[in-house]
Amino acid sequence: MRVVVLFIDGVGIGRNEPEANPLAHRDYLLSHFRDEAPRALPEGGQCYPVDPTFGVAGRPQSASNQTAILTGHPAPVLIGRHVLGYPDAPLRELLARHSIVKRLVAAGRSATFANSYPVAYLDALKLTRRPSSSPPEFTLPPAALRRLKASASTLAFAAADVPLRTLEDARAGQGLTHDITGERARARSLSAPQRTPAEAAAVLWRVSQEADFTFFEHYLADEAGHAQDFAAAREALDTFDAFARAVLSTRPPDARVLVCSDHGNVEDLTTRSHTLNPVPVLYFGPPAPGLETLATVADVGRTVLHWLDVE
Repeated sequence: MRVVVLFIDGVGIGRNEPEANPLAHRDYLLSHFRDEAPRALPEGGQCYPVDPTFGVAGRPQSASNQTAILTGHPAPVLIGRHVLGYPDAPLRELLARHSIVKRLVAAGRSATFANSYPVAYLDALKLTRRPSSSPPEFTLPPAALRRLKASASTLAFAAADVPLRTLEDARAGQGLTHDITGERARARSLSAPQRTPAEAAAVLWRVSQEADFTFFEHYLADEAGHAQDFAAAREALDTFDAFARAVLSTRPPDARVLVCSDHGNVEDLTTRSHTLNPVPVLYFGPPAPGLETLATVADVGRTVLHWLDVE
């Protein structure tokens, strides 16, 4: 049984208030609300609200909660705080030691990251990448190099020496751009394929054939939340929803799919800050053990390990 995780940054369970919540404008897979009963999902899907705060003071943040998802450990509790943006030294240590990817590979399982990156970006961060005949797409100035940091997701795969995909892989139909359609990369004069969400879903399933665990990351909803940009939020949610629905409608019988987020943000555009709202974890697939125990975002990582018989 394969496991696929579709991760979307910055989506919580807010109120059904269209003036503040873009999720209230359409019936998205992620349109769940605190002031309503759970909505029915297609393909027999189930929604589990989970806690992103871990009882730690302050607002949940991307670096610490993505580390929690990708290690199965309560990162904010272990380091005593929430960390925004990119993992700091304690979080990098947690990922290096406890990455679920590292544990899967050590147990003889295989894992792959569906996202594709510019060669220049991966080389600048000294991250292992798949072979590419393409030269670096750009040269980063020294100041930019000093500011460049690796995300929790890339560090989780680096901990297991799993090669990351390049834009050449995306062009070959063996990888996805983070925005699904490739528009962002092309707007930056990078050579990336233009895809519909349905075409991107076909690529995802092609990529997943080589691995027991496949991870895809989409973060434009969080960007829109910080910008309080309704138009950008709807565009990001429209694209991700169309992609996720196409993934589900073509799901092979031997695959389990989780859709998850790390913290709330886009569900309340009255503020630029992350929220304290619970976040949705959606499950699609055959009956699976352990779903009833989902309580925090860290349980996503633990569930992946459990399903793949790695403890």
